[in-house]
Amino acid sequence: MLTELSIKDFAIIDEISITFNEGLTVLTGETGAGKSIIIDAVQLLTGGRGSVEFVRYGAKKADIEGLFIIDDLHHPIFEKGRHFGVDINDDGMIVLQRTITANGKSICRVNGKLVTLAILKELGKTLIDIHSQHETQSLMEVDRHIELLDLYVRDELGQVKSDYLRLFEKFQALRKRYRELSENEQEMVQRLDLLEFQLKEIQEAELSPMEDETLSEERDKLNNYEKIYQGIHDAYNALYGEQKGLDWLSLALNGLESASEYDEESASKKEEFSNHYYVLEEFTFDLRNFLDSMEFDPERLNVIESRLNEINRLKKKYGQSVTEILEYAAEVEDEIDQITNRESHLSKLQNQIAELGEDALLEARHMHDIRKKAAETLSDSIHKELKDLYLEKAAFGVDIQMRRGKEGDPQLEGVPVSMQANGFDLVKFLITTNPGEPLKEINKVASGGELSRIMLALKKIFSKHQGVTSVIFDEVDTGVSGRVAQAIAEKIHGIATGSQVLCISHLPQVASMADTHLLIEKHVSDERTSTSVVELDTESSVEEISRMITGAEMTETTKEHARELIKLAEKFKKDQG
Repeated sequence: MLTELSIKDFAIIDEISITFNEGLTVLTGETGAGKSIIIDAVQLLTGGRGSVEFVRYGAKKADIEGLFIIDDLHHPIFEKGRHFGVDINDDGMIVLQRTITANGKSICRVNGKLVTLAILKELGKTLIDIHSQHETQSLMEVDRHIELLDLYVRDELGQVKSDYLRLFEKFQALRKRYRELSENEQEMVQRLDLLEFQLKEIQEAELSPMEDETLSEERDKLNNYEKIYQGIHDAYNALYGEQKGLDWLSLALNGLESASEYDEESASKKEEFSNHYYVLEEFTFDLRNFLDSMEFDPERLNVIESRLNEINRLKKKYGQSVTEILEYAAEVEDEIDQITNRESHLSKLQNQIAELGEDALLEARHMHDIRKKAAETLSDSIHKELKDLYLEKAAFGVDIQMRRGKEGDPQLEGVPVSMQANGFDLVKFLITTNPGEPLKEINKVASGGELSRIMLALKKIFSKHQGVTSVIFDEVDTGVSGRVAQAIAEKIHGIATGSQVLCISHLPQVASMADTHLLIEKHVSDERTSTSVVELDTESSVEEISRMITGAEMTETTKEHARELIKLAEKFKKDQG
C-alpha cells in the first residue's frame, strides 16, 4: 500500500508530506483546495503524462516521492522488478520518484535506479488503480470489456491463455513468413541475388571460428615482443646470469646438507629445499629454451593486420564477431534454400500453419468456454452489487460473440474465425436500467450517476482479482444523494476492507465512513497560494462533515446530523466486521 507521499513545488502545493493508512482514507475540502492535485501527483508518480504546467510558478522543478510497502511476496511487482532490473528486497519497500523540471524534462527513479517513464508506468499500475469521473468512461470502451472479464476469471484462464498466446505467436510468425515467400517473383529474384552475393563474400573469406580473437592475441604478442623478451631475459639473468641466483641457492643447499648430518629436523628441511631447488633449476633451463625459440617476424605482423582488417570489414556488414558472421552465413544459406525451393517450402509452411492454426483454435475455444461460464457468474455477482446500490431493477449481461474471419483463416464449425492475441471472442457488457427494455451497450443506456454505481459494482468484484495495493476514487460519487449516496459510501468502504482506498468526495455519507479523514485546505500567504493537509480527529471530522451537509454556516443541528452519520457508519463497520 501507499504509506508516505511527499510533494514539493507541484502546482499550488509548496511542500507537503502525507502518511496514509490501511482501510478507507477520505480527502475532503473546498472546491479548488487541491484535492485533485494530490491525485494528479499520484498519477504522475505512477507513470502519468507530465507537463511543465505542473511545476509551481517560480520553481525550477516539481518533486514527487512515494513509499509503498508490499507484504505479499507473490505480488506481481516483484516479478516486474526482476524483469526490468529493479532491486526490490523481501521487506517489500518500494520508493517511486518523479521529477519534472521547468524546461520539460522528466526524471523517474524506482528504489534509486533511473528508469524510463514506460517502466515507471508498468510498475506503477501494479501498485495503484485510479478511478475518476473520466476513468469511468472506460466502461464504455468495448475493447476493454474482454480485459475485465479475463481479470475476473484470471486464475482459471491464466494457463490456457498463456498456452494459446504461445501457439498464436508461432502461428502469426509462420503466416508472415508465408506472405514474404509469396511476394512477386521479381522481388524474390532481387533478394536471391543479394543473398548469394553476401554468402559468396563470406565464404571467400574462409573464416575460422574464433579467428578474430586468436589473431588479436597473436598481434598483441608481436606488438609487445621487446617487452616480453626483456622480461624473460631479466628473469633468466637473475637466476643463471650475472646475478647468479641459482649459485646462491646452491650454497644454501650445501649448508643444509652439512647440518643434516647431525640433525634430523635439518635433514627434513634439506629434503624440502632440495625439491624446490631442482624444480627451479629445471624452470631456469626452460626459460633459456624459451628465449632461444623467441623470434620476431615483422612480415607475420603485417599478415595478421591485413587479415584483421578484412575481418573487421565483414563485421561492419554481417556481425560483431566471426562467430556471428558464420551464424549469419548459415541463415543466408537457409533462406537461399527456401527461395530456390520456394514451392516446396510454401507447401510445407501451409501444412505447418494449418496444424498450428488448429492447435491455437482449440485453446481459443477453451478460453471461449471459460469466458462463457464466467460471464454467467459475473452477471449474477453484478446484479447483487447493483441491487445494493439501489439499481435493483437493472439487468446486466455479458455478450460473447465469435470474431468472424476471412477465407483461409482457421474454421470453427465451418465458419472462418479471426484469431487475435486474446482469442476469437468479442465481449460486450450490456445493461438495462428499466424493466422490459432489452439489454443494450452501457454507453447507450446508463446515465452519469448510473455509470458511477455500475463502476463501483464492477470495482467491488474486481478489486480482489487485480492485485493492486491501493485504489483511488476521485469524485466518482458526483451526481448522487440520499440513500444512493449512503449505498455508495458503504460500497466504497467494502472495497477498502482488507486493503487501502483513497477517496476524494463531496458526500458527507462517504466522509463519515472514513477510517482516516484528511482535510485539504488552501491558504494565501505573501500573495502566494499553497495547500495543506490535516488529519482530522473525531470532533474536527464532525465539523467538516457538518460543513459538507450545509455548504454554509455550521449549526448545532448540522453538527448533530454529522455525529449521527458517523455513528451509523461505525455501526455499519461493526456489523460488517
